[in-house]
Amino acid sequence: MTVSASVAEPAREKCRGLWDPGRRLLRALRDYQSLESRRGMIATFRRRMCVLRHRFWSAVCGADIPLNSNIGIGLMIPHPNGIVIHPGADIGVNCLIFQQVTIGCRDASGPPTIGGHVDIGAGAKVLGPITIGDHARIGANAVVTRDVPAGATVVGIPARVVGESPTNEED
Repeated sequence: MTVSASVAEPAREKCRGLWDPGRRLLRALRDYQSLESRRGMIATFRRRMCVLRHRFWSAVCGADIPLNSNIGIGLMIPHPNGIVIHPGADIGVNCLIFQQVTIGCRDASGPPTIGGHVDIGAGAKVLGPITIGDHARIGANAVVTRDVPAGATVVGIPARVVGESPTNEED
């Protein structure tokens, strides 16, 4: 089954039980973002409750994913421990991020832009104002500081392309 890089699959974020820290963290983030533009006493109370839930699940996960992050629907973080995402990073739909991943800046440069359905392996670092193409795969512990073409697989320090797969034309 091919996962789309343009059509969001919200079912990927649905909580599967009481103890599902990664999805609970995302749920708090999504709830907060849906209430951001609302005004009034009840909306303010609900936003504050979302902030508390977000802080709780962030502490449980050891993850640093800001409430104002621009993350596409369908993100999967099966092991959310140690994930750090820059608030200015742009992450596409249906991505997969494993533990200990850092998505951020180098020096005073801007954050990365990550396309749809990108898989990022455990311990990988995606740094700087770079673009990761749709359906790309980043290997475990890779340090990515240059653009990655769509459908490419990158590994190593510094990351280098080791394979490319054809991207879906229908996405």
